[in-house]
Amino acid sequence: MRLNRDHIDFEVAAAEEKARRHDVMAHVYTFAVVCPKASPIIHLGATSCFVGDNADLIVLRDALGILTVKLGRCIDRLAKQAFFHKDLVCLGRTHLQPAQPTTLGRRICMWIQELLMDLDNLERLRHHTIRFRGAKGAVGTQASFLDLFHGDHGKVLKLDQLLAAKAGFQRIWQVTGQTYPRKLDTEIVNVLSSLGASIHKICTDIRLLASFKEVEEPFETAQIGSSAMPYKRNPIRSERACALARYLMHASASCTTTGAVQWLERSLDDSALRRIVLSEACLAADACLSLLQNVAEGLTVIESNLAAELPFLAVEQVLVTMVSKGAANRQECHERIRQHSQAAAAEVKLKGRPNDLVDRLKGDPYFAPIHDMLKELLDPRKFIGRAVEQVQEFLESEVDPEIRRYQGNLEASSTVEV
Repeated sequence: MRLNRDHIDFEVAAAEEKARRHDVMAHVYTFAVVCPKASPIIHLGATSCFVGDNADLIVLRDALGILTVKLGRCIDRLAKQAFFHKDLVCLGRTHLQPAQPTTLGRRICMWIQELLMDLDNLERLRHHTIRFRGAKGAVGTQASFLDLFHGDHGKVLKLDQLLAAKAGFQRIWQVTGQTYPRKLDTEIVNVLSSLGASIHKICTDIRLLASFKEVEEPFETAQIGSSAMPYKRNPIRSERACALARYLMHASASCTTTGAVQWLERSLDDSALRRIVLSEACLAADACLSLLQNVAEGLTVIESNLAAELPFLAVEQVLVTMVSKGAANRQECHERIRQHSQAAAAEVKLKGRPNDLVDRLKGDPYFAPIHDMLKELLDPRKFIGRAVEQVQEFLESEVDPEIRRYQGNLEASSTVEV
């Protein structure tokens, strides 16, 4: 049997499955052809889920390992961007409207924070939640294996342990029906769904910032944005990641309802659907992470546009300073600033020019008492609180320790072909 383990005639197996309407038994008969002496004992004591469920658990565990490393790479790339832009001031927005200044690095840290939660969930699943089904028999009682070992319970338990160790598992489901608990499928896909939500939020933010002309995802020299509009620079990678992420978010409902209709020790309500959902959820998560890493590695920041509205947020300092120096009446000063602010806003919004509010105030003799203070008063870095310090503290205390655990697996870059 060992010598013929990889000698699988898939054409024969397909013909057997067509005749017998049973995937596992089709392969039992096919395997018996290449090792006829073993034919009497192939599949002895087992049921289909002994083969299928245990194999699924191995595949799912390994898939979670792949996804965990890829998520670590995404966090690493975003952390590099956050550190590089930790003090690059930009306009914070709430309700998609101007709020207060923050830094681009801190905004990226908000993205990383959610991904760290996903990383923790993936690691918990892989190392603690997922277990091996083992040798449990037709309804989970291990009756067939107890018969094979002539009533020796110790040997039955030892078989379970040996199989789990051979498959690389430390934990075994002690109580199952015919299948491992389908609630595990729900747990796995829920975590992938949550990861999809995080990626969707990040890529949506990037799409919004691209529309403000503040950042851009990678765009190759020969890349075409539109067949009709040659000037287009569409954020297609982020859009694609969002589309796949939405699939992930919807997939969790399929697993929840499938687990709910597992009657007694098992029904076949799960079989067809989980063959689609589990594999495609893992593939969708993998694609989302590849896209996110690629975008993070090639993210372009348009610094000139980041600062377009920032001077407006500091004008109150001009008003307060003028009045406190006894150089102006509050209402009169407010009106002067309003006029200059509106004119500067028109330059930015209607003509696409840089914000010239500082130059306008410097050119107005009314503000002569504070001309030498204007640059300092309007410096947006005075209004970002502890943003820079928060970035440094977050990266050092929360991100770096996580990333260090993946050293040696972070180097691979992500290439997106289409």
